[in-house]
Amino acid sequence: MKSLLRIGATLGLIGTTAVGVWLGTTLRALALPTEEIVKILQGVPVFTIVDAQGAPLVAVGNDNEKVTGVFISQQEANGFLQELKKQKPDVGSQVSVQPVSLGEVVKIAQANANQPDPLGFAYVPIPSQVQAAQQMPNSEYQGGVPLFVARGGEDQGYLTIQQENEQIIPFFLEASQIQQMVERFKQEQPAMANSIVIDVIAMENVISTLQTSNDEMLKQIRIVPTQEAIQFIRSLSAQQP
Repeated sequence: MKSLLRIGATLGLIGTTAVGVWLGTTLRALALPTEEIVKILQGVPVFTIVDAQGAPLVAVGNDNEKVTGVFISQQEANGFLQELKKQKPDVGSQVSVQPVSLGEVVKIAQANANQPDPLGFAYVPIPSQVQAAQQMPNSEYQGGVPLFVARGGEDQGYLTIQQENEQIIPFFLEASQIQQMVERFKQEQPAMANSIVIDVIAMENVISTLQTSNDEMLKQIRIVPTQEAIQFIRSLSAQQP
């Protein structure tokens, strides 16, 4: 739970105004250490269904493949739990929604990957953001949890946010958040306004790239939580003594 409270950098993205362009262009599949990956992802809360001992609710597929769901939205996780209680009350009454850092999920998944009977993690996107991804101009979104990132300028570099002497490349979980950033950039750099493009990249692909590349640019990536998640994190902060 403490990892969810280390969110100063991520929340700071929302209010900052210095927007620029990263001179690098696209993500290249070139492996960051696990600690670096956790650092990049730890400020993003996700939600799982667990029992009283903290063990995840597991579904078993046709090939005896074990999978547990990881929800991006707390509301979606709560909705799933309520439906589970209706369909399988004996199971639903024994589990609850548990928040966890995305960084911790990825860390557990990496440690579990080489086990004889590994547990798979299925990320559950927010339906409204899936729809937004599909409706983006020239969208190549083909599934997964959509992340929205902007490019611009002659070299089509990633739009960045300057924060504490560091350039951050924000990947947004909500389309409305990146649209706000793009509008701010257009006001600050009107000559480049027509060059702005919003890409949609599956979060699963970004995580995979973090795990298989040591490109320094990847260290600048920050996934920005949804407004719902930000409110959840702030509620946790308010509860701290």
